[in-house]
Amino acid sequence: MRVITGSARGRKLKALPGRDTRPTTDKVKESIFNIVQFDVEGRRVLDLFAGTGQLGIEALSRGAERCTFVELNRAAAALVRENVDHCGFALRAEVVQSDAAAYLTGCGEKFGLVLLDPPYASPLLERSLELISKIDIVAGNGIIVCESAAERELPQLDAPYEKGREYRYGKIKLTVYRRRACQDHTGKDVTAHEDSHLPRQL
Repeated sequence: MRVITGSARGRKLKALPGRDTRPTTDKVKESIFNIVQFDVEGRRVLDLFAGTGQLGIEALSRGAERCTFVELNRAAAALVRENVDHCGFALRAEVVQSDAAAYLTGCGEKFGLVLLDPPYASPLLERSLELISKIDIVAGNGIIVCESAAERELPQLDAPYEKGREYRYGKIKLTVYRRRACQDHTGKDVTAHEDSHLPRQL
């Protein structure tokens, strides 16, 4: 498992032994970043089910401003920190050991790119999408990319979120959501930007 391109290109990343984490294949990872290739540089990224951290690290390698990695498993979170340090991104990364729902509920940031790759058999993907849209943590014109089993049909979300294209790769499917920017009567974007902070919800 390696970083595909960017400043950390070729760096090897460690994975946990066993099947507690399921790293995204290089083919699917490359497809994800082909989809969002013009929407990574300078953005704040959320890698919500980080696993090994490879998706967020790939985003940092390609010029993302910062990445927050959220991982519940203690050993996996420690591995993410190790992989981040190995690639030289410690100053642009935050690793949070937390349940995804708990993190989203208390989240005080806006992200330009959200990466969701929870265990395929769990209901975490739908629950996370619902929370993300309800709390509205995605910046205007931001993107959510979901990885799931190919047969899984993901829900529509309430405006300003829009379900976009789906991409199938054998037994795996990528689904893209976008958040429209809100404009006032002058046409100015009034959506909170990525550098803004939301009040923490209790």
